[in-house]
Amino acid sequence: MSTLASFQNQVKPNWCPGCGDYAVQMALQQAAVKLNLEPHQLALVSGIGCSGRIGGYLYAYGMHTTHGRALPFAQGVKLANPELTVIACGGDGDGFAIGTAHTIHAMRRNVNITYILMDNHVYGLTKGQTSPRSDVGFKTKTTPTGNIETPIAALELALASGATFVAQGFSAQLPQLVDLIVAAVRHDGFSFVNVFSPCVTFNHTNTYEWFREHLSDVKDIAGYDPHDKGAAARHIMEKEGMLTGLLYENDRASYEQASGLAGFNTIKNVEKMPQANFNKLLEGFK
Repeated sequence: MSTLASFQNQVKPNWCPGCGDYAVQMALQQAAVKLNLEPHQLALVSGIGCSGRIGGYLYAYGMHTTHGRALPFAQGVKLANPELTVIACGGDGDGFAIGTAHTIHAMRRNVNITYILMDNHVYGLTKGQTSPRSDVGFKTKTTPTGNIETPIAALELALASGATFVAQGFSAQLPQLVDLIVAAVRHDGFSFVNVFSPCVTFNHTNTYEWFREHLSDVKDIAGYDPHDKGAAARHIMEKEGMLTGLLYENDRASYEQASGLAGFNTIKNVEKMPQANFNKLLEGFK
């Protein structure tokens, strides 16, 4: 049986002290233990940025991919070897700038993977520039007089793009974040977990204190039903995206189920794959 130590390697994270990504790493380890996973059963695929380093900080299969391309890699890994639990990780710059198209199409495609996006509203690795999630008025090196561009609405985008599991957590609320990751992995289809992960070095606006003051929990909304897409969208917009918890989930067939590839291990059986199923696999990525 795995323990937290099972997923620890000898690589020391070099995030800034206080970075929210440390909590995401711990949440991943705790979730893996709760899911009774062994290191060889987990694959972490990450992009570029501070958050992209996380794939090398856990003892499991890891891929540190190119900027914005974590999701294509992750889908390929899952379809090639469905026995793996595949989790893609990245930041708001990685997933909502150069990787936006991949994010949208992965959500609508509904391959059975989990995407954890560490949202700090800034480009941290390149030393503090405005990101697609930066608030209007946010001052950085690239917006010295304040950002004038409307930030991408992450949760609304996920709903509109067809994600079948949409949740949001906060680095300072570890128990809830662990439970959300566990639920995301157990969901059969594409799971999106946006995590507010404050950058303590380059974002002095969206701090831990700021998030604590502005966030609400869906559990505090009477009668909230995560299976009601319209109601989920309404509450998200009313709260301007500042909600935590499981926001939406449905049971639409995953890509694997719809294509007839569910459970088919391409690595082991590619020569046995029915031509019709192989054609369906290719069509989904045209």
